[in-house]
This record gives sequence, C-alpha cells and structure tokens, in this order.
Amino acid sequence: MLPSINRPETGEYSPIAQPYIDATAAALFEYGYTDLRQLLTTQCDRLETLVQGVREEQANEGYAPGKWSLKESIVHMSDTERVFAYRAMRVARGDATPLPGFEQDDYVPESRSNRRTLPDVLAEFSAVRAASTALINSLDDDALEKGGTASGKPVTVRALCWMIAGHVAHHLGITRDRYLPALVPSA
Repeated sequence: MLPSINRPETGEYSPIAQPYIDATAAALFEYGYTDLRQLLTTQCDRLETLVQGVREEQANEGYAPGKWSLKESIVHMSDTERVFAYRAMRVARGDATPLPGFEQDDYVPESRSNRRTLPDVLAEFSAVRAASTALINSLDDDALEKGGTASGKPVTVRALCWMIAGHVAHHLGITRDRYLPALVPSA
C-alpha cells in the first residue's frame, strides 16, 4: 500500500504556495477524500466533465478581456504541473541544486494553445497527470520528506505533491466560476 501524503507543514513551501495547499485541503474535504492520491486520480475527469459543453470557438476565448483563453488556461495547468513534478523529481533524487522559478505569463503565448483543439489540450493534461501520478506513486516516505530550493525558497517533495493538486483545484474553480458562466452562459 502506498503511503499517505500528509499535508505539508508551514515552512515546507513558500508562502506564495499557500493558496494551492489550501485549495488541496478544500478539494479533499469537498469530495470526501482522505488521501491526496484520490484527488490526483480524479482531477482529469473533473476537468473534462466541466468543459464538456464548451465548443471549440468558445474555448479560444477568455472569461474577460485580457484573460487567457480556456485552452491557454488548461495548457498552463499542464506546464505548471510539469514544472512542479520536475522539481519534485529533482529534490526526491537528492539533487541539491537550487531550482529556478518560471514566468507563467511568458509561457502562455508561446504555447500556441488556441491553434490546438480542446480535446488535444485535455489529452495533454491527462498525459501530464498520468506521468505526475506515476512519479508521486514511486516515492516513499523518505523521498516525500526531502527538501530542496525552488524559486529561492525551501520546498519539500510532499509540498510539491500538494501544490500539483492544489494548482489544478484552483484552476478547476476558476473554470467553473468564471469561464463557464462567460463562455457557456446557459451552463
């Protein structure tokens, strides 16, 4: 049986990650889950269910002027998850090299998300999540407790696992509360 991934303690992550840690805890409570792994394995299906009524042209739109399109938001989730999972892998493997930050607003236009189909960006997210889940499931308690430095701040592997789930929980909320009402008003 895989070890439970307990909530990280304050100090295991940068204060800027607090909203993701909180979003993970809220999602676990909302769905009645007792383990982070349950949440990680259901978020792809939750995203696909949320956007099932969105047409291609709607997915190329933001919920407000100047906001990312829905496709850009989904690819952003994939990009960020890749970064967090890469950090978790490096720290879990004992690499003490400080890991740099990344600028999400620079990544989004370069992703060219709106040239792709909605099913394609959803499939990419599912593939990224499958890889992240495989990595997370390979980690034992010792690996989960290892700490490193990312974006100039301390972080543990456990915290990165929670940040992966929390970042997506955050964006699922934005999709439900902002994108869907703006793009599919009858939803």
